[in-house]
Amino acid sequence: MRQRFEAEPGLNLTPIEKIVLPLHSRDELPPILAGLQWIWMHPTLKADILGRLEAKIVADKQATGRTGMDLWQILVLGVVRLGLDANYDRLEHVANYDTLLRQMLGVAQTPWGQGAKVFNHQTLRDNVALVDDALLREINALVAAAGRPVFAKKEGAPAEPLAIKVDSYVLETDVHFPTDLNLLWDAGRKCVDLIEQYRADYCSVTD
Repeated sequence: MRQRFEAEPGLNLTPIEKIVLPLHSRDELPPILAGLQWIWMHPTLKADILGRLEAKIVADKQATGRTGMDLWQILVLGVVRLGLDANYDRLEHVANYDTLLRQMLGVAQTPWGQGAKVFNHQTLRDNVALVDDALLREINALVAAAGRPVFAKKEGAPAEPLAIKVDSYVLETDVHFPTDLNLLWDAGRKCVDLIEQYRADYCSVTD
């Protein structure tokens, strides 16, 4: 039967809350791991997320004695796969050979030691794919709600209304080069369109 996470990790493993992350790295992975570490350090949020994951994955399964991947490992690898936009080949590589990710998974930093955990390709496919879009939306809502107090100006102050800023860009379109003559022609065509619309809306046609 699956467990949520390893309650008694080995002495050779770094506790997840004590993992040192490269905060100045420009790679995509460290910020993702920082978010996962923040979830781990908030027991109530972690229990809620893993409870929903457990209800999704374990609800209709029989306890056969086979532990399978921990729910925390499934969550971490699912988030990393989406955050890196990685296929399962890359996910297999980072799960087995990236030391930071392996620490976040709660396993030995390298896959070569005796008894070290190795994540096989098919195992990743069978387990990580269980985290579907609906479950991810639920988890995202939980994390967003729990994270809002972090940005409060004063401790204990009510959360302020959300203010979201986005960046946009113009898609390429097939238009003619905007010379003076072409712009004048476009303006004339638009005037004709507006006149036709005005006649249709406000002028009655009589025989």
